[in-house]
Amino acid sequence: MIVIYHQNNNVVEVEGNEKHIVFFQKNIAKTLFEMVASYPNELILWCHVDLKSDLNLPALGTVFHHNKILASFNPFQNSFLSEAVGYIEESPFTKINKKVSYPTWQMSSHVGGVHSSVLLALKDNVREIKNFDYFLHSMAKLAMPHGLLCYSEPLLLKNLSYQIPKSKNDTFTLFRFVKEHYKTRWVILLFLNFFLYERKVTIFPLLFSLFYSQKKLRNNLLNEIQVQSVKKVVESGTIDVIIPTIGRKKYLYDVLKDLSQQTHLPEKVIIVEQNPNPDSISELDYLTNEIWNFEIKHIFTHQAGACNARNLALAEVKSEWVFLNDDDNRFDENLLNDVLSNLNKYGINVLTTSYLQTNEIKRVNVAYQISFFGSGNSFIHSSLLNKVRFNNKFEFGYGEDSDFGMQLRNQGTDVVFIPDLEILHLKAPIGGFRTKPVLAWSLDKVQPKPSPTIMLYKLLHLNEKQICGYKTILFFKFYKVQSIKNPIKYFISFKKQWERSLYWANQLKNQE
Repeated sequence: MIVIYHQNNNVVEVEGNEKHIVFFQKNIAKTLFEMVASYPNELILWCHVDLKSDLNLPALGTVFHHNKILASFNPFQNSFLSEAVGYIEESPFTKINKKVSYPTWQMSSHVGGVHSSVLLALKDNVREIKNFDYFLHSMAKLAMPHGLLCYSEPLLLKNLSYQIPKSKNDTFTLFRFVKEHYKTRWVILLFLNFFLYERKVTIFPLLFSLFYSQKKLRNNLLNEIQVQSVKKVVESGTIDVIIPTIGRKKYLYDVLKDLSQQTHLPEKVIIVEQNPNPDSISELDYLTNEIWNFEIKHIFTHQAGACNARNLALAEVKSEWVFLNDDDNRFDENLLNDVLSNLNKYGINVLTTSYLQTNEIKRVNVAYQISFFGSGNSFIHSSLLNKVRFNNKFEFGYGEDSDFGMQLRNQGTDVVFIPDLEILHLKAPIGGFRTKPVLAWSLDKVQPKPSPTIMLYKLLHLNEKQICGYKTILFFKFYKVQSIKNPIKYFISFKKQWERSLYWANQLKNQE
C-alpha cells in the first residue's frame, strides 16, 4: 500500500509500508503514475495531510475488496463541481448520499484510493493535470461506463474534527468539464439553464469551453484487470423467486419450466396472481396438477397492481437471495448458478442482468454501475428487504423500478449490471382481464405533463437543478409531438401542465 499525502495541490510526503518513499513530482496525478511504475500491484491512496491521523486504514480491505474499485470521500457539503452539473445530468450519481457508500463519478482529493492496475491501464488515456480534483472527476467520469466501480465512501475516514480549505465552485471549470465529458449540445443546454433559472449570462465560460474537445476512452481498456472480491456475500446460496402475474397463464408456465431446469434450483417460487374481478378464482391449475422440484407459494388477490403484488411476494421471502422475476421471461438452465458466481466475484448485494427483447442487439458488454433498476431481472440479498419496498404511490404509473433502485442506493447498496447474464423479455401481450385504472388526475381539464408519478420520482430523488434541467429537456421534446405549434401558446400550455403535474405529485407524496 502506498499513501500520497498532499496539500495545496502539491505532494508533501509519500509512504509505503510505514517507510518514506522518494518522489520526484509535486503534481499529485503525476506522482500517482510515478508510483505505479515502481509498484504495479499495490493499492495507491491519496490523502490531504490534515487528514493523515484520520485515515481509516483498517477499513481499506472492506472498501477496496477487488482491484476494479475507485473510492474517495469529500467530508464537506460542497463538491468540486457545483450542483449546476445537475442541469445536464439527472442520473443517480449526481446527488450523493454521504452517509453511506454511494456510487458516483464525483471523486474527491481529500482522501481516496485505487489499485495500481487501473492507473496502469489508464496511463496513456488520462491527462495528468495539475488540478487533482479535476483529474479525479475526469478519470472516474471516463472510466465508470467501462467498468470501473466508483464510490463516495465515508469509511475512508474515522473522524473529522478540523477544517480543510474548501474548493471554490468555478463556472469556467464546470463548462470545461461538460464540454470534455458530454456531447457539445449539453454545453449549450447548460448555458440556457443558467439563464432560465438563475438569470446568469455565462457567455465567457461557454466560449472558453469551446476550446476543449471531448474526451473518450478506448473500449475494453479495463478488461484485462482481474476481478475477484475478497468479500463473501454468498453463504448458503439459497434463492427465492418472486413473480407477479395477471392473465398470462401460458407464459408463466414457461417461466416455471425454465426454473425447474436450473442447475442450481430455487428454494421457493412465490407467485402473486391478480384478478380484479371479485368473482374470479385462480386459473393457474398447473401449480397443483403438476409436481415441481421447488416449493410454490401461491397468493391470489383481487387487488391489481404490480407494486402491491411484489410487496406481498417479498414479505414471503426466506432464502438468502431473491430473484425479482417477471411472468414473461425466458432464460437458460445456468442462470441462477452463474448469478451466484458473479455475486461472489464482484462482492455485491444487488445484481441486474441483461434484459433484451426478441431480436434486440446487446450494445453493452462490460459490467458496470447502472443508473436504472430492473424489477423483472434483478437479484437482491434478502437482508435488504427490511429496508426497502415498492412504493405504492407509484401504483399504475411509472417510476416504481427507479424509486426502488434509489432506495437501495440510499441504503449503501450499489446496483451493478452484468451483461453476460441474459434474460429474454418476451413482452407478452397484456392479459385479457386487465382493467385500466382511473387515476386521480384522469379527469383534469389540464392534463399533467409529465406523469405525476414520474414527477414524484424527481421530487423524491433529484435536486432542484436536476428537476429544472429535466423541465427544459421535456419542454423541447414534447414540442415535437404535441399539436400546439405556436411557441407562445405552447409555453403557456406547458407551464400549466407542469404545474398540474407538480400538484398531483405533491398530493401523492403527502398521502399516507
